[in-house]
Amino acid sequence: MTSPKTLLRAWNIRAKKQLGQNFLSEPSTASMILDRSEIHPEDTVLEIGSGLGALTIPLAHIAHKVYAVEKDKRLIDLLKTELLLHNLSNVTLIHENILNIDIGKLTGNPEPKIVVMGNLPYNISSQILIKLIKSRKCVTRAVLMFQKELAQRITAEPGGRDYGRLSAILQYCADIKPIATVKASLFFPKPGVDSTVLSINFHDLNRSHIKSEPFLFDVIKASFGRRRKTLKNSLSGSELNISANTAALALNNAGIDPVRRAETLEISEFIELANSLHSLLY
Repeated sequence: MTSPKTLLRAWNIRAKKQLGQNFLSEPSTASMILDRSEIHPEDTVLEIGSGLGALTIPLAHIAHKVYAVEKDKRLIDLLKTELLLHNLSNVTLIHENILNIDIGKLTGNPEPKIVVMGNLPYNISSQILIKLIKSRKCVTRAVLMFQKELAQRITAEPGGRDYGRLSAILQYCADIKPIATVKASLFFPKPGVDSTVLSINFHDLNRSHIKSEPFLFDVIKASFGRRRKTLKNSLSGSELNISANTAALALNNAGIDPVRRAETLEISEFIELANSLHSLLY
């Protein structure tokens, strides 16, 4: 693996801070991540932000097919050259913002099963996660690298201030576990913080006890919208457009004290609350 500093200098490219470009510079770290990701020869993988190919190239030696999405046009020709040098023909490079891609239509297979990998830029990590959650009919699991602080929020348990909308939604639809810590010194340019790699295994979509999954997500969002407020006040002052009386009734019907705050609710309680509200409103 050619060092990122050498590659960037050879192609007269500077990393863009606004794109969150910090390139992995240690081949053994990429190998370690892939080993712990349990990628199989039959897997089709979507890589978000292929960068200089530090993960793309070893990944392509393992997986059946890799769709490598890269937003930065300057890196596309560099990546093409690197893939040719490694004699790899199972990688499709896509110059696009991942948020604009319909993952379900990516492979042309009516029922694709895709593994997603990537080192996510901090500024759009949450948007990408929500997109993957909504695409989990075709995304079976994801192995994603986050800034350590965000990874802590994603995996936070109820009862603490790190627990929030993203924690609750992800824990509703997936099993999440950290599989690696990557020191800041292993990137070029060096970021200000370490990173954590999370393995996210999505659950089966068939959940008959939930009246409406989109409504559940709306209720979770509304509950955390003003997290210092009680649940009754958060819900009644939210985009759900419900009265304080309706919020209190739904909470009571769900067996939840109206003066509790969103950060104290288990996902099972959010489900009861959403079902209760749904019955009152529809």
